[in-house]
Amino acid sequence: MSDYSSGYNYGAPASDLGNKKQEVMDKVRSELALANAQELINKINEKCYEKCVPKPGASLSGGEQTCLSKCMDRYMEAWNVVSRAYVSRIQRESAGQSFGGSM
Repeated sequence: MSDYSSGYNYGAPASDLGNKKQEVMDKVRSELALANAQELINKINEKCYEKCVPKPGASLSGGEQTCLSKCMDRYMEAWNVVSRAYVSRIQRESAGQSFGGSM
């Protein structure tokens, strides 16, 4: 036989493979969370600054600071509502597939 499968460790215990898989999954989740946080910050900066600071200057007025604070709070709250709804939907869909997937 050829040495085609030399890169695979078929003799490794299943627990080692499971641990590696979990490590990779955790890393992917962490990177996705970071990407989502960066997207949230970028969107907040873009949307709230555009709305609250019509004439950029050397400093923010009291009204601009208040507007930015409220805008950021509302944007983050909306983001969290949408995120929870999305996660809930994904969980329902994956549960439905695991129970009713074989017909």
